[in-house]
Amino acid sequence: MRVNVGGNFSTWLEVLSGVPQGSVLGPLLFLLFVNDLPDWVQCSIKMFADDTKIWTKISMEEDQELLQNDLNQLIRWSQEWLLQFNPEKCKVMHIGHTLDTTYWINDQGNSHLLQETDSEKDLGVYISKDLKPSLQCATAANKAMTVLRMIKRNFTRIDCEDFRILYHTYVRPHMEYCVQVWNPHLRKDIDCLEKIQRRATKMVWGLSKRTYADRLCILGLYTLERRRLRGDLIEMFKMLTGREGISYEQFFTLASTQHSTRGHSLKLYKERSRLDCRKYSFSQRSVDVWNSLPSEVINATSVNSFKNRLDSHWSDVGT
Repeated sequence: MRVNVGGNFSTWLEVLSGVPQGSVLGPLLFLLFVNDLPDWVQCSIKMFADDTKIWTKISMEEDQELLQNDLNQLIRWSQEWLLQFNPEKCKVMHIGHTLDTTYWINDQGNSHLLQETDSEKDLGVYISKDLKPSLQCATAANKAMTVLRMIKRNFTRIDCEDFRILYHTYVRPHMEYCVQVWNPHLRKDIDCLEKIQRRATKMVWGLSKRTYADRLCILGLYTLERRRLRGDLIEMFKMLTGREGISYEQFFTLASTQHSTRGHSLKLYKERSRLDCRKYSFSQRSVDVWNSLPSEVINATSVNSFKNRLDSHWSDVGT
């Protein structure tokens, strides 16, 4: 390798091990280095760069032994390829079962008991063992409120155009990052996020005394709850019409009555859900609204046309 600064190159240096940080090839070389890790385990595994998660359904002691064996295999892989795991950062989360299970990692001859955790931050999203998004909602609301306070300190007067730039760029993204995954369904979580937008719209000059609905209408905004539903419907439209690189069959099943003269031709079958985490998942939570849309909305010829027709439909029905 060599370094280029201002057109001048350093002398070549032979790299015997490791991946140079900050290089263009660094991420690709690292992925090649860890690419065989899934072949060493029997449980399900997901990897994102150096972040690795394995899991399996625990219904008997043999399942626990299988998971422990896979942990041992991961340690063998790390010893062979000289890429050690940090036992202090390895944790276990139990979801949906109360069996007394413990897991260990052997590091340089020492056994480390994996710490049990109730919640963990994964790629910027907090996951709790009960799969409720309350912690993520509270964290997102706190971040958005911090930015909102900073804007209020630095701007004495904000008009509608200034608000759209500041709010859309610095505040709302905190409340919508990966929201398709943690879309809240509990009223307290929905209100936790909505109150941020309520306070934000009051900062606009001349709108503080108006109702929340009037402020949204003047600023051309939806409630955050409506925006999340709108985003679901747009994604469903793209998947069901082949405009997304994801097969809709992974999430949805077309209803057997799709050729009925009532409604549109892309109606979906909604499965019965025993748990809330399933009932309010992406593949279930918006099916009823999708099925209730008129055919002129579903038959849109483009994504932008679908958005415009959906907004027009909601405006006509007064929602």
